[in-house]
Amino acid sequence: MTNPTFPFLPALAVIALFVPAAARADMPVPVRDMIDAAIATGDEAKVRIVIDIARSTNPGDGGELDAILARYETQLAEAKAAQEEAQVAEIRDAGLFENWSGRGELGAFRATGNSSNTGVTAGLNLNREGIKWRHRVTGRVDYQRANGVTTREQFLVRYEPNYNISDDFYVYALAQYERDRFQGFSGRYAVSGGIGYKVLNEEGLNLSLKAGPAYRVTEFVDGRSESRIAGLIGVDFDWDITDKLKLTHDTSAVAEAGGAAIAIIDSNNTSIDLVTGLNAQINSSLAARLSYAIEYDSNPPPGAVQTDTLSRVTLIYDF
Repeated sequence: MTNPTFPFLPALAVIALFVPAAARADMPVPVRDMIDAAIATGDEAKVRIVIDIARSTNPGDGGELDAILARYETQLAEAKAAQEEAQVAEIRDAGLFENWSGRGELGAFRATGNSSNTGVTAGLNLNREGIKWRHRVTGRVDYQRANGVTTREQFLVRYEPNYNISDDFYVYALAQYERDRFQGFSGRYAVSGGIGYKVLNEEGLNLSLKAGPAYRVTEFVDGRSESRIAGLIGVDFDWDITDKLKLTHDTSAVAEAGGAAIAIIDSNNTSIDLVTGLNAQINSSLAARLSYAIEYDSNPPPGAVQTDTLSRVTLIYDF
């Protein structure tokens, strides 16, 4: 896709100086100056438009215009290749704390289920893209306190490194910690590893699936503790509806099956986290987000209900 913002394209203004004189000698000076000016802008689309216009207004100069375009395309390909090599080298040489990007999120929520209230929500997502590796760190806090009593206190921290096997397949590892006393557990730890597949990986449209075995430890608020073999299934969907509107959907399901084969039908406890969100871009760094989450436990502790829902309205800042 043509991208006029490449930082190296202004340097292509020198292309006109390298076009053989024989290919430029008979061309009218105003036409030659117009092409040189287009090249100097660094806008590939503009260069091609100007050359097309020159063909229609100067049909006798077709050969000379072909020579200029061929020379321009060669220089453009070389410049892009050099840019890509420089980017790869920069990634390879980056230190552990370099090349991270992320987003912070702050807003309000409305919860139903084991608690019914409104409160404050905050989140942080960090990403680091490498040649083969990708690292994701996620943190979220939902908190509400009224009249000196805490009525919502949920924490989530997740770290997931991925390694690309090919353009479509990757392997993942995952470590996760959750805390939600109102759902009945003071701590829930999970580790998992498996394989993922990028079903769709296009500009503005991404869908990936992952699955693998998992091990989960749950510490209940009544002092009990359970450790179980589990299986993890994940879905990640992102769709840029327009330049400023984006739909996201993430599903993560863990089915505990004791040590038996993973089967949802007779599993001991299945937990599902489903989050669907709509992002509206305000400017290059700031977006508004409306999301709806469903948290389901098929076998919750005594006194807790199976399903919680959480509606969030937040502002997101990309950095």
